[in-house]
Amino acid sequence: MPEHYTGRFAPSPTGPLHFGSLVCALGSYLDAVAHGGHWLVRMEDLDPPREMPGAAARILKSLDAHGLHAHAPVQWQSRRHTHYQKALDQLRQDNRVYPCSCTREQVRKAGGHRRENCVGNLGEHALRFHCAGATETFVDIWQGTQTQPIAEDPILKRKDGLYAYQLAVVVDDVAQQVSCVVRGADLLDCTGVQLQLFRALGAEPPQFGHLPLVMNEGGQKLSKQNHAAALDDTRAAHNLCQALQFLGFHPSAALAEQAPQQILAWACARWQRPQVDTRNRLLAP
Repeated sequence: MPEHYTGRFAPSPTGPLHFGSLVCALGSYLDAVAHGGHWLVRMEDLDPPREMPGAAARILKSLDAHGLHAHAPVQWQSRRHTHYQKALDQLRQDNRVYPCSCTREQVRKAGGHRRENCVGNLGEHALRFHCAGATETFVDIWQGTQTQPIAEDPILKRKDGLYAYQLAVVVDDVAQQVSCVVRGADLLDCTGVQLQLFRALGAEPPQFGHLPLVMNEGGQKLSKQNHAAALDDTRAAHNLCQALQFLGFHPSAALAEQAPQQILAWACARWQRPQVDTRNRLLAP
């Protein structure tokens, strides 16, 4: 464990929180607090065309209703563009980013994208991070040893001028001194690229832990895109106990009658990483 633990939950305001979001928020909160650390909330509002009006406020209201209070003011990525540009400038100076005008069809036909098969800067272009061909090996808290070959240079700034998730998440984790990233297993595959970015920016990467995914009846991850139901904030105690059960803990029926603060205190006192059930699965009825 790092000497000073800082964790975070980083939702995108593309819709309200659903049960899968709560599992990630709760897991990251409990791991931070149980280790005597700080827990932060970051709003990843980088993509205005995909945002739902009012979603950010609704997300923060849901977190508050469930007793999941951040230990510092919420950080908004939409207010940090100058920091992302500074990081890009640093990477460009180190010859780690390059302009790319390739279309999706060209990338598809090439079977991926690398610097050597790029058409270059032919007008409107994105900026890509040169890391294809590298392999990252790391030990995930719950998923164990991972080896990830990087087959494609990821986009860090899109053709429309918007900064990409991969860049912003790393720059902000560095700035907020995040020492442990606890998130859903759907983001496991992008960890290798992020480790490359941390090192390219001269930063020590955090520890990573990927929690199990809540699945729907069609075998898909519960998500906003798959029309997952929004959390009912009036049933916060019930939701928290259900999320704890999904994570492998066993709150009593009596605990579900308590306030969220009591439930979280109970869970923090019992949080043990090895106890987390790592299976992606349906939510038990």
